[in-house]
Amino acid sequence: MGRKTRKRSKLANRAIVSTLALILGGGGLVAVNVNASAGEGRSGQKAQNPYAGRQVSTIDCPEVADGLPREMPPPARAEVDREMAAMDTQIADAYQRFDERREQVQSDPAVADETILDPLQDDRRKSIDRIVAAIERNGAQPRGMQGMAACTMRTAAGDDDEDDADDDDDDNEVKGNRPGGGNGNGNRPPNRPRPPGNGQGGSGQSGNGPVRSDFVDIRSVRPNVQSAQQRRGSSRGTFSSNCGVNAAGLFNSDNVIVAPGVSNGAHHMHDYIGNQGNDAFASDEDLARARTTCSNRGDRSSYYWPVLRVQNGRAESDANQDGGGRDKNVGEIQTPTQVTLSFRGSAVGKVTAMPRFLRIITGDAKAFVNGPGNANASWSCTGFEDRQLKDKYPICPSGSQVVRTFNFQSCWDGRNTDSANHRTHVAFADRNGRCGQGFKAIPQLVQRIVYKVPPGPGFAVDSFPEQLHKPVTDHGDFINVFDRKLMDRMVGCINRGEKCR
Repeated sequence: MGRKTRKRSKLANRAIVSTLALILGGGGLVAVNVNASAGEGRSGQKAQNPYAGRQVSTIDCPEVADGLPREMPPPARAEVDREMAAMDTQIADAYQRFDERREQVQSDPAVADETILDPLQDDRRKSIDRIVAAIERNGAQPRGMQGMAACTMRTAAGDDDEDDADDDDDDNEVKGNRPGGGNGNGNRPPNRPRPPGNGQGGSGQSGNGPVRSDFVDIRSVRPNVQSAQQRRGSSRGTFSSNCGVNAAGLFNSDNVIVAPGVSNGAHHMHDYIGNQGNDAFASDEDLARARTTCSNRGDRSSYYWPVLRVQNGRAESDANQDGGGRDKNVGEIQTPTQVTLSFRGSAVGKVTAMPRFLRIITGDAKAFVNGPGNANASWSCTGFEDRQLKDKYPICPSGSQVVRTFNFQSCWDGRNTDSANHRTHVAFADRNGRCGQGFKAIPQLVQRIVYKVPPGPGFAVDSFPEQLHKPVTDHGDFINVFDRKLMDRMVGCINRGEKCR
């Protein structure tokens, strides 16, 4: 397998400026006055711990991208992107310190405060100050960003009930109907293998996920797929592009959309099909000149997503590399058995051409700590694709394969090929298929990726370390590098109701 790897630069030494004290008695978390002694609350009384018996599993920081101005001054973009990527590295490094001191953190709150949270928050504050200064130098006025430096430690819902891998009690079974869960009924089919989980927030050799409650048997999920009703004048055609399955093994842990110019900006490995020149340093011109795996050479677009691994205890060749084992991503990378790339029309009207170099991200790589607002994961099994899971991995019956589906945004603001948070220049159509005011319907990319994995649980997507390989963090990336002739053909085909490739 061919991989591009680079060493991540070391951040400056951290100054420790304490603003919080934490009590972590019994694995829980309570914020208290900095002058109170460990084990005492604000009044000097012994603090009551509402999380007693639970394991602190990860680090939760506000998403600074949400505080960026909608219209980013172009001269500030490069510096802002660098600092945003630096903050991802800061969190990854802090998670590594937490993982190395997990037992100490559980018993001594000073360890979390002094070695994990305070240095992290100080680094974030400095990065945010540089972002604000870069934006202000170019005329914009960001507001409220300085308040986004603070981070907390938290438990992962569903992790703390996985305390005994050998316990056969019902409480330790997969619950398909947990809050935000996969619409299952929680029943355990006969002889179904147990999902992984060691009670410490993780499984396998990575030690940070997934856990039992991240899996559900697809047969326990009710059909839940709904589509907008096609109206008169809709564009019902489809255009398909065949770009292979990444059989040549092009991987890297960069992300040229979110972290241009930054090595290991994703902290997890991506599969790449289509454009073969995509790394952190690729310009639009580089992408336009690069080779493509697509059968139609007019499509040099870049399609990429986090790799899926089977956590079978076998060391992958990137076990000691950034984006791999160093970022808590372990196991054998799986090559898809099938990848389908389809572009579809609008349920209410015609579509217009995408601008060249339009960038779209669907889903949220940080949805576990950010919340599900931007999550768009769709997990299922062949033969059961009318049942889609957002925050669970599917356990597929014999003869069925795991399916990941990415439905990309299909509305464009008509002006920008990207935006400061990489989201606001595109949007999803509403439940009736209409784009919002000022947005135009464009062909909707639908990626369908199929894998043959061993029966039962034991697989996971790569993720940022602190996201614990949760299925809700799944996401897809697309950069449009169709030539104009082929894009016009796509639009005409879709608007005429034809099926083309």
